[in-house]
Amino acid sequence: MPIEFAEVPRPDDVPRRTSRPRYGRLDAFGDWLAARQGRSEPHAPQRPRVVVFAADHGVASRGVSARSPEFTRQAVRELRTGGTPLGLLAERAGAGIRVVDVAVDDDEHSESRVRRGSGSVDREDALTPEETEAAVDLGKRIADAEVDEGADLLVPAELGTGASTPAATLVAALTGTEPVAVVGRGSGIDDNTWMRKAAAVRDALRRAKPVVTEPLELVGTAGGADLAALAGFLAQAAVRRTPVLLDGLSVCAAALLAEELAPGARSWWTAAHRSTEPAHVLALEHLDLEPLLDLGVAEGSGTGAVMVLPLVAMAATVHHTL
Repeated sequence: MPIEFAEVPRPDDVPRRTSRPRYGRLDAFGDWLAARQGRSEPHAPQRPRVVVFAADHGVASRGVSARSPEFTRQAVRELRTGGTPLGLLAERAGAGIRVVDVAVDDDEHSESRVRRGSGSVDREDALTPEETEAAVDLGKRIADAEVDEGADLLVPAELGTGASTPAATLVAALTGTEPVAVVGRGSGIDDNTWMRKAAAVRDALRRAKPVVTEPLELVGTAGGADLAALAGFLAQAAVRRTPVLLDGLSVCAAALLAEELAPGARSWWTAAHRSTEPAHVLALEHLDLEPLLDLGVAEGSGTGAVMVLPLVAMAATVHHTL
């Protein structure tokens, strides 16, 4: 049975100001947060949650990343024990973390895992139709669980070697952009690796074009289990009237899909930052989202969005002074 989402509710109207804005983007973000909370004055989120969807990508074996395929499972273990930059930053920002193994290529059993690694998108489909629906449904259920447990601000993230290659492919497909214009340096790749990555995106995009108008087929063909789960998560968060801070390339590529699955979902999201990835910039423009900050962050995996979390509380505070 195809995945379906309830109609996305409209946020409340932005409160009218009684004085001239003084704090720039913080003023605008305070207005945005108040409208999503259904309040005349925003409150600082009490239970922000970072949800990391971890997955391996077959295309990593093509030499498109500076990291080895073993990086994913090592990073998952470290993150679950409080390590990694994301874990440390989230703790400092007062945010809890949930790590979801959606497609890690690991011998350890995981109830949430859809499959062990996604297919290499330059040569084969990332997922079967059944796996695609399972991944989207997983993201949908995780969003429901977080909201039911009291989350009042969600920060979705990805974790996995090679993730930026299928993410860039999806952005190129959904924005009509040539491969060379979406390929960035990802994990810090050199020129030869960049050329291999550009070739992989080119080949994956060629495979994706026949299904570009069908979001589930598209993510199954040229995406991955993490991107499918993120799309389901983002769409359901909007259905559940829960504000979301978008992170980098993979999350915003999934956001493009989620807007197709649940039209109007974008009104419940805001962009935390602008990364150095060209496909991320294109995705933000397509979603018509102006990021809060441009920190020059190249790393994905939620780190940029978590850096912005303290500003959320500040935006609520300064809003009360206007």
